Amino acid sequence: MNETAQIESAVSRRADRADESDVVLRVDGLRKSYGDSEVVCGLSFEIRRGECFGLLGPNGAGKTTTLRCCLGLIDPDGGTIEMVGEPVPKAAREARVRVGVVPQIDNLDPDFTVTENLRIYGGYFKIDRATLNVRIPRLLEFAGLAGRAQSQIRALSGGMKRRLTLARALVNDPELLILDEPTTGLDPQARHLIWDGLRQLLSQGKTILLTTHFMDEAERIATRLAVIDHGRLIASDTPRALIAAHVEPEVVEVYGDDAKAWAAIHGRRLAHRLELTGETAFCYAPDAKPLLADLATRAGVRYLHRPANLEDLFIKLTGRELRD
Repeated sequence: MNETAQIESAVSRRADRADESDVVLRVDGLRKSYGDSEVVCGLSFEIRRGECFGLLGPNGAGKTTTLRCCLGLIDPDGGTIEMVGEPVPKAAREARVRVGVVPQIDNLDPDFTVTENLRIYGGYFKIDRATLNVRIPRLLEFAGLAGRAQSQIRALSGGMKRRLTLARALVNDPELLILDEPTTGLDPQARHLIWDGLRQLLSQGKTILLTTHFMDEAERIATRLAVIDHGRLIASDTPRALIAAHVEPEVVEVYGDDAKAWAAIHGRRLAHRLELTGETAFCYAPDAKPLLADLATRAGVRYLHRPANLEDLFIKLTGRELRD
């Protein structure tokens, strides 16, 4: 059993034994409109202690509005929210004291050093100096920034700033960590460092709410997820269960000069489901052997054979059209 499957299995066992006290965030029938446009339409989900819950959707699906409602930054038009046992927005301030947030865009203070950013942020939570003196070095070690304690923010790379923002979100030892697209704009090395940190937090029993446009990130980190579009819940389960339920198990991507012609003549006959995007034909099948046998005889095409993944699921449920 691989690492992702082991984490999913452990979370599933905890959920089976869980009672109401294990629910860290519950959203029930959430609605929010701007003018005549309803951007969140009766959305419901819950997150249990110790899991990473992924909230996925294309641009404009309602993810950011949902997060802002959960944090009490905007008032919903309907539904209820309970975060770390507190009703939101009524007790949003009390709830946020026990929550850590990594926003889409880093908002570190450039006038202070790495350590000063953490110390000042800790002051917002009224954490005493002695506790911060112990906690800050541990957070810098966790973020791989132990050697940068006295560095100015402007001297840090993008990956360092993102890791510091994650460390800052942990300064109050939160019960719930909300990550809004935490690795956008980072190179692969920085992304993997953050993924390793998130796995470490999960192993320590932290609870995470993650939004991301990187499907491989959600598939690696999320133990359970929800796909939303146009403000509505489309599907929710573990990543592996969702893929198995909605997508054929094998995928063959066919590209090259003759890919379109091959798709029109042979692909639609051999594939269980075929989608043509640009110069690539995505062929989905329960068994790819007939497809591969045919492609082996074609000189004008190239192809990639792989198992179905979360991106295939996401595209099937939300479509391939560009969202702005």
